[in-house]
Amino acid sequence: MMLMIRGKRSRMQAVTEQSSVTQLELFFDLVLVFAFTQVHGLAEHETTAVNMLRAFLVLAIMWWVWIAYAWLGNVVKADEGIARLALFGAMGAALIVAITIPEAFHDMPGGWFGPLVFALAYLFIRLVHLVMFWCASAQDPQLRGQVTRWAIGSITIGTTLLIIAALNHGTTQLWLWIAAVAGDMAWTLFSGNEWRVNSTSHFAERHGLIVIIALGESVVSIGVGVAGLPISWPIAVGSILGLAVSFLLWWAYFDVGAAVVEEHLAGASGERQIKIARNCYTYWHFPMVVGIIAMSLGLKYVLEYLGGAEEHTLHDALHGIPLFALYGGAAGYLLALVGFRHYATKVVLWPRLVAAVVILALVPLASILPAMAALAVLCAALGALIAWETVRYAGPREQVRHPATH
Repeated sequence: MMLMIRGKRSRMQAVTEQSSVTQLELFFDLVLVFAFTQVHGLAEHETTAVNMLRAFLVLAIMWWVWIAYAWLGNVVKADEGIARLALFGAMGAALIVAITIPEAFHDMPGGWFGPLVFALAYLFIRLVHLVMFWCASAQDPQLRGQVTRWAIGSITIGTTLLIIAALNHGTTQLWLWIAAVAGDMAWTLFSGNEWRVNSTSHFAERHGLIVIIALGESVVSIGVGVAGLPISWPIAVGSILGLAVSFLLWWAYFDVGAAVVEEHLAGASGERQIKIARNCYTYWHFPMVVGIIAMSLGLKYVLEYLGGAEEHTLHDALHGIPLFALYGGAAGYLLALVGFRHYATKVVLWPRLVAAVVILALVPLASILPAMAALAVLCAALGALIAWETVRYAGPREQVRHPATH
């Protein structure tokens, strides 16, 4: 199907079931790489509960930027015709949003008014997305109706409240941000199930890549934590332990789970398919990303302790927000994986539920251990979970990973 906009060279080309993620979409994702780093910086600026909430809200906004174009990229090819220019324009605005993250709540002296720049750049991203979806639905009345219903509330709630928040401060500003994020997500959930998933393989691959990007941020955090410090055995061992934790989180998603849910997405149709796409990917992937980014923050602090940065010693223990970010992030990620799998398959992954509870229960112990020991305990807990699942479910795992041989 070809969607005419203006002239032959301006056509938007529909995504087919055989389509894969385009290079331009991967280029767009580079903005998210930078945004995740900026969220880290915002969270580190002040380790208080309120500031962690601010970082979470900013991450939610960046997630909504990414998810909007993930859905659009599954309807029209991102690198064809006018869609290419639209995606580049959105990418430019997303870069401005990412650059402005340190000023999202408080304006810095000099220059433009940061909070308003953040909100207006976000508005531009959402409007480009809406126009492109409106054009893409020109020959699809059902999709056009869905886009209209969604736009009436989503654009109004998500962007207007952020603009108003930019002109306020303190508690009022924070509540407006919460209302903007929660209202946008809720409206999208209840605005209808008549979206389109043209390619289930593209859709699943796209979301798998954002998990990889988030895990990449955890690896970067290890490097940033020891940047400028001389190599030593604590840094070497701590770095390997941190990488092992990231690897185990990768395994928990990609070994079997991602393939199982993709299979159910491909096998569903109509509203059920849209619900799996929306709930499993749009909603359950968000806490996965939040968990990874939180864990990355904890990893950075661990490596700083091991390197003796900021007057810390090898024997110091993690405490407070850095400790909970490390352990809570890993536990939250596992819980999100349970929800992701359950919605699509109706199967509850009890070992992961138990592992998440155990990890949270280990926080008091980790708070009195040296930082490296706390990281080793987390790595051991995750390793035990993966080893148990690999042995206990060896048969079903083999069938999922190598279906052609069965």
